[in-house]
Amino acid sequence: MSLLTPDLGLIFWMVLSFAIVFGILAKFGFPVITKMVDERQEYIQQSLTNADEANRTLESIKQKSEELIEDAKKRQTEIIRQATADAGQIMQKAKEEASALGKQKLDEALRLIEMQKQRAIGEIRSQVAALSVDIAEKILRHQLDNTEKHDQLISQFLDEIEDLNIAKN
Repeated sequence: MSLLTPDLGLIFWMVLSFAIVFGILAKFGFPVITKMVDERQEYIQQSLTNADEANRTLESIKQKSEELIEDAKKRQTEIIRQATADAGQIMQKAKEEASALGKQKLDEALRLIEMQKQRAIGEIRSQVAALSVDIAEKILRHQLDNTEKHDQLISQFLDEIEDLNIAKN
C-alpha cells in the first residue's frame, strides 16, 4: 500500500461512510439548517420592511412637523400683525379720547374764564357807576352851591347833548 494511491477497499468504505453521513445529514441536518437559514432570511426581510416602514413614518412625521412649524410661524406672524394693528387702534382711540377730553376741559376752562371775566366787568362797572355817581354828586353839590356855576354846567350839558345828536345824524 502506498501513500499516494489508496486501496480499492479503502475507497469503498470511505464512499460508503460518506454516503451514510451525507444521507443522515440530508435526512436530519440539512432540513434544520435550511429551515434556520430561511427563518433568518425571513427575519432579516421583516426587519428591512419594518425599518423601511419606520423610515416612511419618520419622514411623514418630519413633514408634518415642518408643516406645523410653518403653520405656527404663519400664525405667529398673523398674531403679531393683529397685535400691532390692535395696538395702533388702541393708541389712536386713546389719542382721540385724550384730545376730546382736552378740548372739553379747554372749553370748560374758557367758559369759566369768560364767566369770571363778565362777573369782574360787571363788578367793575357797578363800582365805576357807584364812584361816578358819588363823584358827580360831590361835584354837583359843590357846583350847585353857586347858581352861576349851576347855569353854566346846565348849558354845557345841553351843548354836549346837542353835539352828540348832530354827530349821530
